[in-house]
Amino acid sequence: MGHTILIADDAAFMRAILCQIIEDMEWTVAGEAGDGKEAIAQYRKLRPDLVLLDITMPNLDGTEALKAILAEDPQAQVVMITALGQKDQVLNAIKAGARDFIIKPFDHDRVTTTLAEILSPSPVV
Repeated sequence: MGHTILIADDAAFMRAILCQIIEDMEWTVAGEAGDGKEAIAQYRKLRPDLVLLDITMPNLDGTEALKAILAEDPQAQVVMITALGQKDQVLNAIKAGARDFIIKPFDHDRVTTTLAEILSPSPVV
């Protein structure tokens, strides 16, 4: 089954790279957002299976957008996107409920492995 992904990053070329990786996985990019406020609005509208959310964005940063999304839907699956050197912001986002993080520049295998692990059904024990 193909999953739906919302990509929120203020850099269009970063969104384009992630779109290509997701399409390579034969999943669907449900939507894109260029800032935190738009990410929240797109999440409300689209209810994707997972959100890729950049930490540093205009209007509302990724951590605040994460908190708003999780306040509305505690089951939301969110993976943060971060540049090197943002360790404190990543830790804050994980504490706030992010499932994982991906570092820019993107490593194709790291992105696919992270998304697959989060969206794969848990094995029955």
